[in-house]
Amino acid sequence: MSDSGIELIERFPGIADYRRLREATGLSPKSEPAASRGLASTTYGVSLLRDGEVVGMGRIVGDGGCFHFVVDIAVLPELQGRGLGKRIMGALDAWLRANAEPTAHVSLFADGQAKHLYAQYGFAESSHSVGMFYRV
Repeated sequence: MSDSGIELIERFPGIADYRRLREATGLSPKSEPAASRGLASTTYGVSLLRDGEVVGMGRIVGDGGCFHFVVDIAVLPELQGRGLGKRIMGALDAWLRANAEPTAHVSLFADGQAKHLYAQYGFAESSHSVGMFYRV
């Protein structure tokens, strides 16, 4: 079930909305300078709007040729479970299929049960790689 009163637009939110959504959805906080620099490197992004307010987001970052990374998939908690994450992923997936090179590597980190959503778009747990990261 999806909310028909929520519009998906092909534009990523601004810094304030980005930081607000990350906090509201339990994603790690990002400073204003980090968000400013990071958002400028968005390859493609979408926002969900309800009455002009950003209530969901998702974006793709990468080098534009070899590697694409799906990041910042977030929907306000009170709107989760309504198919809005699928709307975001559907838009990102459509963009990748239309624009990514056939040899491109597309990846993401899945938190908790979100892996089931991403599996619907062809993402699979890797049997030969381990996702690794560190924070500065």
